[in-house]
Amino acid sequence: MTSRADSNSRPGDKSDSSNLNDKSRQLLILKNQISDLLEDSQQLLTEKLFLENEINQLKKRSTKLEEEIRSLRMPPNIIGFIQDLEGDKAIVRSSNGTVFMVSINPTLNKEKLLPGARVSLNQDTLAIISILDDAFDPLVTSTEILEKTDIEYSDLGGLEKEIKLVRDAIELPFEKPDIFKEFGIIPPKGILLSGPPGTGKTMLAKAVANATNATFLGLVGSELAQKYIGEGGRMVRELFDLARKKSPTIIFIDEIDAIGSKRLDASTSGDREVQRTLMQLLAEMDGFDALENVKIIAATNRPELLDKALLRPGRFDRIIEIPLPDLSARKQIFDIHLANMPISQDVKSKKLSIITEGFSGAEIQSVTIEAGMSAITDNKDKCSMSDFKTAVSTMLIKKKQSALSEPDRLYG
Repeated sequence: MTSRADSNSRPGDKSDSSNLNDKSRQLLILKNQISDLLEDSQQLLTEKLFLENEINQLKKRSTKLEEEIRSLRMPPNIIGFIQDLEGDKAIVRSSNGTVFMVSINPTLNKEKLLPGARVSLNQDTLAIISILDDAFDPLVTSTEILEKTDIEYSDLGGLEKEIKLVRDAIELPFEKPDIFKEFGIIPPKGILLSGPPGTGKTMLAKAVANATNATFLGLVGSELAQKYIGEGGRMVRELFDLARKKSPTIIFIDEIDAIGSKRLDASTSGDREVQRTLMQLLAEMDGFDALENVKIIAATNRPELLDKALLRPGRFDRIIEIPLPDLSARKQIFDIHLANMPISQDVKSKKLSIITEGFSGAEIQSVTIEAGMSAITDNKDKCSMSDFKTAVSTMLIKKKQSALSEPDRLYG
């Protein structure tokens, strides 16, 4: 009886277990589906956030582009200069020369609204809407040397006397201005460095700039000689305006004979324009506006060509002659250039200074470079005395050929 009952209960148990297995499979499938849906929803949410972020960026870009379009569609402003102020009104001269009495934007800084200030005017109402910085010619602003020069007084050999004269005239007024007031004297306004080419005039000016904390404005005199009438004088005026703005300042004009030559009665239109530039330079150096903390250094190798008005006291108070180096100076120059060169024991700076009589500092430097190139070409580790003698012979040949119109070259 028991065996029959047990046999009868087995089929039911199998069906129950199969039903349970089916339900567990269905639950597992549902769990997998739910997990997949959760992953899909998470991915969709991430994509939604990404798209919203991209839409916000596109909106910002669109807004920026719309602002740029509006600014491009706005009518241009007019540039003008304030001539006088009357209460809340100003008399301005526009860029085309017309004079207007206009209103002023109340938000502008009243302290900067001075006669001569450069402003922008609304094209329709001509009201002053902003104050502009002073505009300088690109050739003038490009002359500014902000970084310190790497030339020091120790790099100049045989110029102890000249260095002292330059320091007394340029550095001393910057360092001790009160002493000049106590003595009741006006410090020198400028110095003129004259001498043969290659004697170190430009290097001396750079050494002064390095020794002081003054702004250094350096340019060549030929840059002030312009094609159109009035352009050269305007550049000189802007150069000195920039120097006053950035004072203390040292203005260095190399080859000043390009604009400072003697004025002659018979001249071409180009010569007359150069003379106008010279007259503007004379007015700036000794005119109505005080130079204060602005010093001028000029250099030339043709002082006999300069106009007498440029050389009188009150403009160039000191004319410093820089001659060709003598025996002692040549030895010092050779010592400076040989300090960092690998040389053999037979190379003596005193012997080299004896055989280079009449050489300038630049020519001595060329001798050292020529000797170094000769040693490098021959695969030597050091420069020998024979290399220097060959370089001196080469330089002597070039000095004899200096009368030719072709410019001297360093090698070959």
